[in-house]
Amino acid sequence: MVKSFVWRIGDLIIAAVFIYAGALKVLDPVQFAHDIDHYKILPWTIGVGLAFYLPWLEIFCGLALILRLFYRGALSILTALVVVFLVATIAAKIRGLDITCGCFGHTSQNWSFPAHLALDLGVLTALAALCYCSVVRARANASPTPMS
Repeated sequence: MVKSFVWRIGDLIIAAVFIYAGALKVLDPVQFAHDIDHYKILPWTIGVGLAFYLPWLEIFCGLALILRLFYRGALSILTALVVVFLVATIAAKIRGLDITCGCFGHTSQNWSFPAHLALDLGVLTALAALCYCSVVRARANASPTPMS
């Protein structure tokens, strides 16, 4: 009982992080498009499309974690988003680009690279733990198949 409560708190914290980050980006999609463009990986038009789409995806996945609807799908999508962002951030740093992530709108612009990296790795670790817990819970709830 206590374990499930702790995991539920983890769900809510991760959901809140992504809902908050998505909401800030929804409020200023043009700035987010510029943040995406600073990575110099995608053409401008694709970056603009992502700037309007990704924040809503983050919000809906966060809500899915809270409501436990499409839970594993939401965890998978959020994990993929964090991994892609982490790889893009490291690639930009290796190429010598001085970028701000845009994760939390203008509030994250003054963060250092190690701070961004620590936040991303922390969120990725939490998502991995929630994925693992979800798989273990699903296996425990699965009924054994009858022997034929």
